[in-house]
Amino acid sequence: MRILTWNINGIRTIPQYHPWNTLKSHDAILNHLNADIINFQEVKSSRTALPAPVAAPPSYDAYYSFPLTKNGYSGVATYTLRPSANNPGVTALKAEEGLTGQLRQPHLKPPLLDDERVSRPEAYDYDDQFELVDLKSLDAEGRVLTLDFGLFVLINVYCPNDGSSEEDTSRFDYKMAFHRLLESRVRALIREGREVILLGDINACAAIIDHCEGDIIVRRGAAQGFGGDKREYFWVENEARRWLRDLLEGEKKCLVDVVRRIHPERRGMFTCWNTKLSARASNYGTRIDYILVTPGLLPWIKAADIEPSMKGSDHCPIWIDLHDELWLPEANAAIKLRDVMSSPTSGQIQAKDRETPRLATRFWDEYSGKQRLLASFFNAGGNSESALSLLDATTSQLATSLSSTLSQSSAHISSPTHTSTSSPSNSFKKRKTAPSSSSSPATIPPSHSSIPQHKQKKQKLEKDLKDVKKPGQSKLSSFFVASSICRGESNPKGSMNSTVRPTRTISVQELAETETNIVIDLTSSDQRDGAVHSVTEEDNDEDLRRAIQLSLSQTNSSFSSSSSSQEAWKSLLKPPEPPKCLVHNEIAKEFRVNKPGINKGRSFWVCSRPVGPGYDKGRSERPREEVDSRWKCNFFVWSSDLGAKHSSTGK
Repeated sequence: MRILTWNINGIRTIPQYHPWNTLKSHDAILNHLNADIINFQEVKSSRTALPAPVAAPPSYDAYYSFPLTKNGYSGVATYTLRPSANNPGVTALKAEEGLTGQLRQPHLKPPLLDDERVSRPEAYDYDDQFELVDLKSLDAEGRVLTLDFGLFVLINVYCPNDGSSEEDTSRFDYKMAFHRLLESRVRALIREGREVILLGDINACAAIIDHCEGDIIVRRGAAQGFGGDKREYFWVENEARRWLRDLLEGEKKCLVDVVRRIHPERRGMFTCWNTKLSARASNYGTRIDYILVTPGLLPWIKAADIEPSMKGSDHCPIWIDLHDELWLPEANAAIKLRDVMSSPTSGQIQAKDRETPRLATRFWDEYSGKQRLLASFFNAGGNSESALSLLDATTSQLATSLSSTLSQSSAHISSPTHTSTSSPSNSFKKRKTAPSSSSSPATIPPSHSSIPQHKQKKQKLEKDLKDVKKPGQSKLSSFFVASSICRGESNPKGSMNSTVRPTRTISVQELAETETNIVIDLTSSDQRDGAVHSVTEEDNDEDLRRAIQLSLSQTNSSFSSSSSSQEAWKSLLKPPEPPKCLVHNEIAKEFRVNKPGINKGRSFWVCSRPVGPGYDKGRSERPREEVDSRWKCNFFVWSSDLGAKHSSTGK
């Protein structure tokens, strides 16, 4: 049997990575992980946003815990393999959310009874230990799922991160209160005689070897004058580290770090990396994900390891394998794992005969058949008749409404405007107004009745312009070439197109002084000579008039030859040379700001070397004596500032 844990950093993140993006369903992803019990942390979703294939996959029973108030934040999930013909599966005996026994989820009706909980009611009495702490707030962020499998109680946990600052330590206080409550819950189960598996994202390092800068932290303490064992400073600096070490070592120890027990000397066995720094490539990370077990379970442990090559999150999966059977010398017999994974009060119960706890997602109303989804009314099958009747009623209402609207519109249709179609050039001439109302009415399609007459004229003009044969795409420079007509020069090729004839030509001065709007065709064959083909006094559009004045205001300027223009454009559009960092004199690497704010979209350059122990974070964060120049330096420059001289690499 394999038990796996993984902080996935969002349930929607995994399918974006290989090989998960080659799998067609969430059930296929779970099967690819090849574990009997799969535990996720930081699912970042909510019940309403969780897709049905994710919430209730066919091969697994799923258990979810969401925050009570913050959607898309925190959250944990546990999947247990269902029994099948090829696999006996594993079914939990009991399941509950939280640590306090006081959590009441609105979707669980009725609430869990005492015999449905993992422990007796008195085991959740923490009032004497947490007098000044709001226990309900520690359970409000969806961080814990507890499942009873008979042989052991499994606690899937996502511990809070240390998001405090020097000015505000409230979040760190919350984190430590959560740690102490978690420890109390584990010790209470041990007092009941239960074996415990505590796994997930603990958000703390247990030993110096578990931190990429553990040795630097120790040297920093010695430089600050820390007395005694200088290695002790690693745990003194951070209270969460000291709490975790006390669970694993010393007089108060009650759990065993299984992965470290099997690989005691392995360095760089990290499980979390900062993806913003591309730290995974250089294995600059920490080990904050653990599988901890009580000593009584150690004989069952067959193997344990991490999977750093498995992508999909800023964390990597961790797993342990349990023996299928264990030899008992005192009994001179073998005992099977599936036989001992039974209720301690009900004797041996096969997994296929157990009832799944009510906390499972398949008992949610939307998946249990108590609540019908909207999509079910439009699916083929038993509901097809009701769906057709609903569609027929809707169609009938729409037809009645449309007919009424058209009848009302037809009563207000005015006479059409009479225009001449004898020549395309006529469309460029000034239109006459519509005849008087005494003219005989004509039938006009209803769709045109609501369009004002000046808009109809404009649409007609645009259509006529499109009908004129165009020789090809114009060059940008042609819009700025001085017009030969405006300069008083003749056009040897004929100043007008054979199809479109101008009504008159105007000068730039006249164009600038006129208050009447004009329309100019810039797409005919002699456009390259800058000729004004046709001008018509049409629609009083102030924006168009100003645009034409601006485009023709360059009559006295001259442009260079085609080759020199191309060189000028190339020089203008050529990207700047990549800068080199000042420490290593190596070409820097470009990034772009994606975080919302005033700098979003701006690009910048930083040192291209990877991060590592002692890389230069800047003088404010890294003392100069701790800097290791083999790794990334603090070079930084905005792309927009590349033309300026920089005297330093940053603050």
